[in-house]
Amino acid sequence: MPDGEVALALAELRRALELGLSRIDGQLALLVQRSDQTDKELADLEARVASLEKNRWPLPTIAVLAAVASVVIVLMRTVDT
Repeated sequence: MPDGEVALALAELRRALELGLSRIDGQLALLVQRSDQTDKELADLEARVASLEKNRWPLPTIAVLAAVASVVIVLMRTVDT
């Protein structure tokens, strides 16, 4: 193979490599963008869940209220009879 053909083949390889690397860079940039969006959505979801957990009634409190209401109802029926 003459030197000119080798140089031409190397130039073509270099262009193909640069094109491939450009595509990979673009795909990586897209993946980073999607990852950032996912991180933001996850942080928003965690904040919403924390807010819901903060505002919910704990089960022991509900059980105590139900027991107190039952006692009051029984006492009211006992007083009426």
